[in-house]
Amino acid sequence: MIVNDFGALNVDAGLVVGQIDEPSSITGGCVCCLPDNGGLDDALTKLTDPRLDLDAIIVETSGLADPVAVAQLIRFSGVDGVRPGGIVDVIDATTHFDVVDRDRTPPARYGAASLIVVNKMDQLPEDDRQPLLERIEQRVRERNPLAPVVGTVGARIDPALLYDLPRTDDELGQLSFRELLFESAEETHAHADDDHAHADAVTVTSSGCIDPGKLLDLLEDPPPGVYRVKGAIAVRYRSAVRPYVVHLVGPSIHVSTAPASATPNSLVAIGMDLDTEDVRALLDAVLAPCEGNASAGAIRRLQRYRRLSL
Repeated sequence: MIVNDFGALNVDAGLVVGQIDEPSSITGGCVCCLPDNGGLDDALTKLTDPRLDLDAIIVETSGLADPVAVAQLIRFSGVDGVRPGGIVDVIDATTHFDVVDRDRTPPARYGAASLIVVNKMDQLPEDDRQPLLERIEQRVRERNPLAPVVGTVGARIDPALLYDLPRTDDELGQLSFRELLFESAEETHAHADDDHAHADAVTVTSSGCIDPGKLLDLLEDPPPGVYRVKGAIAVRYRSAVRPYVVHLVGPSIHVSTAPASATPNSLVAIGMDLDTEDVRALLDAVLAPCEGNASAGAIRRLQRYRRLSL
């Protein structure tokens, strides 16, 4: 995790020491305003060292940071093996329209976000909460047609919206960073409180090779509420079967050659308030076996995303 604080002393980094695998600190100002990336590339280089065996890197920026600039810094980082996984923009429900969204035109930051979290909903009168969410979502849609907008208390959201969770939890003793930030799955299902934004997931599998054109149509125009899509597929072209791993996070599509351990075909769609039957039907259609070779046009589209993902 990379923690950026505005002051000379990084208070936030001190709060998470011992709760994350490998903390890294950037101080002295917003990372998007500091010279030479503010040390961001150095921190990314350190954290992508294969010996650390980290699954993901979270960049927690200063509250004054510009999401647009941060997205560009990460996307155009010169560090090998780094790809953006999405921008989560956290909004203060109590002050947002007084401090951030004050002009006739919605701020550009909406366009950079993959997920928008409207926090401190508990500090609003109950009758004002839904109208505020609807107002923010209306403004967001002018800049961003896809990013989900969720209301939270304590910024608690289902971690499945952000990254993959382990299948089992064998850790004993000290609570993990994930457990400290988010309610456990058991608590979530037991309490089902309104403060926690829950995710729905739909999983579909098939065998054989698929039409990559249908898959890309889905990724470019996902079903309502779908925020993430991930999985592995097999494609036949020129008598060769080629496996790929695909990820969608918000508007970002990532395609890479699948490792030998990947098992096509499987897709998981994750989001909020999904029409699960409709999403399942769409995924079934995407993973339907395709006889013969994929079309040259569909392969070109797939390879274009693969090149952009390098």
